[in-house]
Amino acid sequence: MSELLEVESLDLEGRGVAHQADGKVVFIDGALPGEQVRAQITREKPSYNRAKLLEVVRPSSQRVTTPPCPNFGICGGCLMQHLEPTAQVAIKQRALEDAFSHVGKVRPKQLLAAMHGPYFGYRFRARFSARYVQKKGGMLIGFREKNGRYVVDMDQCLVLPKHVSNLLRPLREALSDLSRPDRIPQIELAVGDACTVLTLRHMEPLTSDDLNILRTFAQEHQVVWWLQPKGPETAHPLDPKDIDALYYDLPDYDLKMPFKPADFTQVNHQINRELIRRALRLLDIQPTDRVADLFCGLGNFSLPMGRTAKEVVGIEGSPTLTQRATEAAALHGMSDSAKFSTLNLFEVDASWLRDLGYFDRVLIDPPRDGAFAVAKAYAELSLEERPKRIVYVSCNPATLARDAGILVHSGGYELQAAGVINMFPHTGHIESIAVFEAGQTGPLKAVEEQQD
Repeated sequence: MSELLEVESLDLEGRGVAHQADGKVVFIDGALPGEQVRAQITREKPSYNRAKLLEVVRPSSQRVTTPPCPNFGICGGCLMQHLEPTAQVAIKQRALEDAFSHVGKVRPKQLLAAMHGPYFGYRFRARFSARYVQKKGGMLIGFREKNGRYVVDMDQCLVLPKHVSNLLRPLREALSDLSRPDRIPQIELAVGDACTVLTLRHMEPLTSDDLNILRTFAQEHQVVWWLQPKGPETAHPLDPKDIDALYYDLPDYDLKMPFKPADFTQVNHQINRELIRRALRLLDIQPTDRVADLFCGLGNFSLPMGRTAKEVVGIEGSPTLTQRATEAAALHGMSDSAKFSTLNLFEVDASWLRDLGYFDRVLIDPPRDGAFAVAKAYAELSLEERPKRIVYVSCNPATLARDAGILVHSGGYELQAAGVINMFPHTGHIESIAVFEAGQTGPLKAVEEQQD
């Protein structure tokens, strides 16, 4: 039995949110805010229902009637291609504001203009599922289906760089010819500025014929193969000369950032460069400043900061990434001004911060779990011990809002500004940036410049 519903909002899984006559919330796949739709309940839960869209009676002006990707609606990678891209960003901005309000009980003094980049061809990192299905012609390579465990039978993916999307068909044909294609569960993609690396996870040893197939494919399609027989630590290049082939450039800072296929790097290279520029403008680093980069990774922010700051201290939980950052600093002659160490930042306290010495500026870029211990430690420092400014880059608005509440309500910081970064267009993923100031009462000059 169908119902006529008014759609009020959109959740971050791309589902329209409405209320039934009895007030119960219902999530409708494919519906957009402002639309009147006819939908059928497909699953009932105690606190909400789920429904499938039967008909759009009154469409939204922001509806994309023909999403550009033929896999949309089947593939679980993109959730919002039916919504105009700038409207996607507006929804993410509102989600960030709601998190600040409801989770952290804080409100930024200023909203930064959202950071936009390419809507397609942006995904330079990906993990493809692989499955050998004889009745579908052999190997399937792509993303998993929406709400399912099957691999989408796809020949293209528009969020991948075009040259990678074009590889999907020849890749599945080549891997179907391996001796045990049924023992290939996944392929990791890493695109650098000079090469494209495919890391093949294989659960059975490869034969000499298998290796020849891979070498031929690499030569024909200008890619580099890495092989992973077991865990990530076993990954190695098929050709040893390719061990250092991956890197990305940060031309604004005259930096070349080497990395390995399994290292964490940002998915969207263009937005990453813009994000670094914005973070450094907001930090407003002076040549006399001592700066900390917490959860520094391989030095993505640290080394650009080191071009201005007197000293940068980068701290990271992964010894592998700490080593990469140290090597990159040496490569650029920055070993004296940019130093890196390994520490579990989820277990730090105020006394540890004091032992590090005073920092004028701090950048925090944690994983999804946020930086609870770090925020709590900074909140416990005296006014004289606190950095003048903290810039927090987040991939989870809920943990950012939680940590913002600690810094503001317990630490006396002011949340000067915040905004979203559209790192992952067409998905519900929200990247954001926030600026905290110790003892600041007026607007930040660097923030005002962002709005121009």
